[in-house]
Formats: sequence, structure tokens, C-alpha cells
Amino acid sequence: MSYPLSLPTTQPLITVTHPSPTTWIIELHNGEDSRLTTTLIDQGLKPALDAVEKHWRNDRTKAMAAADKNGGKGALIIVGKRNQSKFFSNGLDYDSIKNDANFFTLTFNPLLKRVLSFPIPTIAAINGHCFAAGMILSLACDYRIMTDGSKRNTWMSMNEVFFGAPWPLSFASLLRAKIGDARLHRKIALEGHRFTPAEALEVGLVDSIVKGDTAAILEKAQEVADRVCGNASAGVWGLIKHDLYRDAMDGCDRELRHVTERMYDAAAKARL
Repeated sequence: MSYPLSLPTTQPLITVTHPSPTTWIIELHNGEDSRLTTTLIDQGLKPALDAVEKHWRNDRTKAMAAADKNGGKGALIIVGKRNQSKFFSNGLDYDSIKNDANFFTLTFNPLLKRVLSFPIPTIAAINGHCFAAGMILSLACDYRIMTDGSKRNTWMSMNEVFFGAPWPLSFASLLRAKIGDARLHRKIALEGHRFTPAEALEVGLVDSIVKGDTAAILEKAQEVADRVCGNASAGVWGLIKHDLYRDAMDGCDRELRHVTERMYDAAAKARL
């Protein structure tokens, strides 16, 4: 595998690098705010995840053949655009996907399942605002490292309640899998609270906050990667997660229809 790997090849929206023998980094760089589009997901993130997994599995196979007990280590970091410290991801490019009835079923939910059950530890390096589907993507990762917001105001937020976008079942299933407090569910989903980095750390949305720019956040993410990468060696990291988050995985599979506010309103009026 040759790095850096830029995808899609015709108009790169993500870049994969391999800075150490046990670490891969996926950088999101769709414009300034790394919005998640069908093209970025289907032609960028998904093949990038496949490339990382293939490389790790090949390395692990070689290590096993050589009876190398230290082989098979691996971790993946996902970060927003490196040359800025304002956005991890601003969520979905809503205008481009709102009329695609199959977007969650065929595009986004399979991505969530892929990240949720990825066979090596995943770390979201949240180097700026983390909104809506960007926050969901970060929650699908195993660890979250966030800027402390000292250089610029930074928030995590699920703000769909404010612009009339109903949650797909996958969002609610993943939130319940990762966050156990019903009061926090309410604050996230129904109040659309903007969590500062300090608040996100206090309630457990992130594992650590870091002072500094994207380089400092990546440095801390690399520390986490170095600490946990050995847990992938035995080959069961993804298998354990698949069962640990089975309800969320099933929720991703049960996305049968996308109910809009207008459909909901019309049905309610017809019933009343």
C-alpha cells in the first residue's frame, strides 16, 4: 500500500496516511468544514476503511507466520482538515442528501456499522466544531480527543431539532449504545445543547481535551493509539464490539423509511 492515499482519486475529499507502523490517519477535508456527502462516504471513507483494514490484516498475518507476539497491533485516527482548527465535521451536507430516501439505509448507516465494529481501535481527533452527523461519526469511534476550545469557541451538538431534520433510527440507537444517561439523551437530542469541550468531558462525550492546535490534538490521539493498539493483536477487538453494540448495529439495519416533519404533521392532522 502506498501512502498518502487520496480518495476519491478524481477529486480527493479524504486522505489516508500511515505515520507509524501501527497507526493510520484518515483526514476529512471536504471544504473548510468537512461536511459528509454521499461521495465522501461511498467513494472516500468506506474504501479508506477497507484499505486500512486490509493493510492491518496483512501485517497481522505476517506477524503470526513469524510467531511475532508484538505483531498485529493497529489503531486508526480520524481527524478534520489538518490545516485548520475550526471544524472536525459540520455534519451532513443536508441539501445534497435530503431528497435521497436511501441515504441512511445505503450510505450512512453502513458507515456507522463499519466504524462501530472496526477491528482496530478508532480515535476521533476532534479538532473543531463537531455537529450533527459529525458528532455521530465521532461517537461511533472508540475514543474521542477534543480541542479544549481555548483558541476559538468550539462545540459538540446535535442540532437537528432546530432545523426540522428527524433523527434516523441509527442515530438514536448509537446514542443509547454510547451514552447511558436518559437525561443526557434529552439534552443532546431534544434540547440540541451545544456542549463546550469542558462540558463534553464532564458528561463523558469525550475522553480528553487538549490545549493547542490540530497538531497537539493529533499528538494526544497518537498517545492513545500507542496505548491501545496492542489490543487489536488477538484479532477480537471488532468481534467484541459487534456484540457490545449489537442493538445499535441492529438499529442501523432496521432503517426502513425516512419520516419528514411534513409527513408527520400531515399524518397527525389526518388522525385528529
